[in-house]
Amino acid sequence: MADITYSSVDNEVSDILNKCFVTSFRNGYIKANDVVLPVYFKKFGQRIQDMDIRDDDIWVCSYPKTGTTWCQEMTWCIANDLDFEGAKQFLPERFPFLDHTPLFDYEKVLPEKPDLKLPLYVSDSIEFINGLKSPRFIKTHLPYKLLPKKLRDQSTKAKIVYVARNPKDTCLSYFHHCCLLEGYTGNFEDFCKLFTSDSVCFSPFFDHILGYWDRRDDSQVLFLKYEDMKQDLRAVIRRTAQFLGKDLLDDQVLILEDHLSFESMKNNRAVNYEPVIEKNKTHNLIDADGSFMRSGTVGGGKQKMSPEYVKIFDEWEEKCLGKSGLKF
Repeated sequence: MADITYSSVDNEVSDILNKCFVTSFRNGYIKANDVVLPVYFKKFGQRIQDMDIRDDDIWVCSYPKTGTTWCQEMTWCIANDLDFEGAKQFLPERFPFLDHTPLFDYEKVLPEKPDLKLPLYVSDSIEFINGLKSPRFIKTHLPYKLLPKKLRDQSTKAKIVYVARNPKDTCLSYFHHCCLLEGYTGNFEDFCKLFTSDSVCFSPFFDHILGYWDRRDDSQVLFLKYEDMKQDLRAVIRRTAQFLGKDLLDDQVLILEDHLSFESMKNNRAVNYEPVIEKNKTHNLIDADGSFMRSGTVGGGKQKMSPEYVKIFDEWEEKCLGKSGLKF
């Protein structure tokens, strides 16, 4: 019996999706166990379910644009004893993105662009990860219920670091990301409509967060918040180090804090995704301008939204998180 049930994405905003969010590498959307994903995911969903999980795997899980890259770099550096030389390797190579290939279908694009060469972590991210030496560092935006079965049932000692962010800032950051890297051509208000109706990839948003929040007391799960990282990064570094079984001296914490500063990350080509943006522009895959790391602030979403949408977001958050004990 299949572990994933697929259904269509038909709702009041489907016309925005089809008009503004279908590209040469994204030809439509489906729901996999009620989670919105590109149609191309159907080719990979069961392979992900059946993946082998190792005891020393470290996973960073998140909804998109909640501080994932920041959390990946922190986690990798701590687990690798602050090997900043090793951290010069491109992040997607040392900390690959499991769902990369299902997100971008290049099957029709490649024959038309013979100069476009895709590394294995792009063309088949699952095969790339399966072939990595231990310990493996793996990123995913999948909600808990779509993680590989052996990760969900905790039959191994693999660890999960989850990072969450408030919905308004996530929405604004995701909007800019989708314009820059995923081919979205609509405006911000329409994106807010898509976001609050749980019609963008990896949604429903609050279900995603609560799926991990509900497991925050598991010994193999660490639940972090972007806002806490902004407010007291040293404390979060120490918490993460303890979770990973690492002892950091005070001066090591300060060195890592500096490495993880927004300016340092924004100017670090190993983590700022500038090479990906350049490749997209070279091969005319995306028309938008911008940078992967934009502002790294808290509260920008509220400033950019109309008062109407601020109210919609506030009511939505209260309805979904009110009884959970989770606050941003």
